[in-house]
Amino acid sequence: MVQQVCKSIIALAFLVSGSALAQTPSSTPLAIKPDAPDRYTVVPGDTLWGISQRYTDSPWRWPELWNMNKEQIRNPHVIYPGYVIVLDRERAQLTIAAPGTERPTGAPVAPGVPGVPGVPGVPPAAAPTTAPGTVKLSPRVRAESLAKQEIPSIPPSVIEPFLSRPLVVEPDGLEKAPTIIATQADRVVLATGNLAYVRGIGASKDETWYVYRRGVPLVDPDTNTTLAYEAIYLGTAQLTRPGEPATVVLTSAVQEVEAGDKLVAAGRVQPVNYAPRAPNAQIKGRVIAIYGGVAKVGEAGPQQVISINRGKADGLEVGHVLALYSLGGTVRDASKPRNAPDARIQLPDERAGLAFVFRVFDRISYALIMQITRPVSPLDVVQTP
Repeated sequence: MVQQVCKSIIALAFLVSGSALAQTPSSTPLAIKPDAPDRYTVVPGDTLWGISQRYTDSPWRWPELWNMNKEQIRNPHVIYPGYVIVLDRERAQLTIAAPGTERPTGAPVAPGVPGVPGVPGVPPAAAPTTAPGTVKLSPRVRAESLAKQEIPSIPPSVIEPFLSRPLVVEPDGLEKAPTIIATQADRVVLATGNLAYVRGIGASKDETWYVYRRGVPLVDPDTNTTLAYEAIYLGTAQLTRPGEPATVVLTSAVQEVEAGDKLVAAGRVQPVNYAPRAPNAQIKGRVIAIYGGVAKVGEAGPQQVISINRGKADGLEVGHVLALYSLGGTVRDASKPRNAPDARIQLPDERAGLAFVFRVFDRISYALIMQITRPVSPLDVVQTP
C-alpha cells in the first residue's frame, strides 16, 4: 500500500529532436505567428511553453514544430541556454543551430567556445600570424557544461511542491499505512525535533517518511462518487529505531502532528521527461476543485493548480494540454413570454484558456493553468483542444 501511495517525482526537462514524422490528433495546419523570430537564442529562465508561444498560438502543438514522433516526445533531447532556435517558415518547422555556428542541426550540439579545438560545433582557431621567435600570451578558456540548466516545460518553481509528495489517496489508501500510535512524553501535538512511536513500519528499509492526514474528498461532479481524498501534508519524519513500535523523529513540520496521523515512505526520485502535447484521444472532464480553495467556490487564474476528474484510466498523461471552458449557464429568452415552457435556454460553454497536466493519478489529475481569458471555477469543463 505504501508503494501504491508513493508516486514518482516528475522532473521537469523537455528536450527536442528534429527527425521522424510527428503524430498529432490535429489535422489543421499549424499557423506560425507573423512576428515569430527567424532566430531565437535560448536564455536562462526560458520555458518550452514560453518559447512555443513566440512561434504559434497553439503551444500544445509544439512537437509538430520539431517534427517529432511519439517516442521522441517521451525521450527527447535537451535544449540549453545558448542554443539558437532557427525557424524554417516554408516547412513551418524549427531546428537548432549549435552555439557559435550558423549551421542548423537536427539535434542539439554541446555548447562550444569559439576558437577552442575539439569542442563540438566550433571551428578550430586560426593559425597565429606572429613573427618567428615571438611569444604570444592568450587567456586560457574552459568549456563548461550547461547540463544543469536545461529548459523546463513549464515554470518549475510553481509546481515543485506538488511533485515531491502525494497529493491524493484512494478512499482506503491510508487505512493500512503506518500510524503514529503514541507521542513523546504523551504530548498532544508534535513539532520539529519531537519523537513519535509508529506501528506498521515493520521491516521497511525506508528511512525518510512523509506524515499525512486524510483531507477532503474529491467528488466527481458528473457521478457524485468519491474518486479520492486530498492528502494533507504535515511534515517529514526520520526513522531512528525500527521495530514494533518503531521510533521516528520529526525533521520538519508544516502543521501540528498528532497520534493517528499516517506515514508514507518518501521513496526515491524517479525523474520523467515530457513534452507539452494534446491527447491523442478526445478527453472531456470537469474541474473538481482549485487547489487550496474551499469546496466548490472561488476562481482560479494563471499559474494556479486545479484538480480534474480524469486520470490514467481515461488515457490522460503527464504533459497533456487541455482546453478550459467556462460552464454555460441558463438564461431567459427575452423574445418569449416569461412563463413559456421553453423560455429558458442553455448557453454554450465558452473557451477560457489552457491547462498543462503535470501530475496524474488513476482517476484524478492536477493541471497548471497556463493562460486564460476569464477566471476558472470548479465544475468548468476541460477537454482535448
